[in-house]
Amino acid sequence: MVHVRRSFTVPRPLPAVIDYLADFANAVDWDPGTRECDRTDGSGTPTVGATWHNVSEVRGRSTELEYRLDHRAEDRLTFVGTNKTATTTDDITFRPTPGGTEITYDADIRFHGLARLADPFLHGEFERLGDEITHTMPEAIESAVPPS
Repeated sequence: MVHVRRSFTVPRPLPAVIDYLADFANAVDWDPGTRECDRTDGSGTPTVGATWHNVSEVRGRSTELEYRLDHRAEDRLTFVGTNKTATTTDDITFRPTPGGTEITYDADIRFHGLARLADPFLHGEFERLGDEITHTMPEAIESAVPPS
């Protein structure tokens, strides 16, 4: 299993940040590995059970995952993506700060079957993507969410 954790603060109000990140289709703007992400269960405010089809690229290889919003609360969003070779859990927690919102992004990637052999080789790549997300996620939030 690969685990990546990063924390950072954005100068935007917590409820608006959660609303923006709850729509996983926005991952095309903040996740450096995501190339396409489309909602597959309809439209409207994403609630628990909402689903997305995600196309990501890691080390030049494209992979498709089906994501589901598993948890939504005032301080946390959890998305689970699956395909035949991996299960990924993106757990995003939030804490209000005087100047905005502190975000902690945790990603767990569990490879299945023979794909588990790639785990040690991909760990560095996912760490690199985690470093990138500390720039891309705040930039996307600040572009999409107006200040309070």
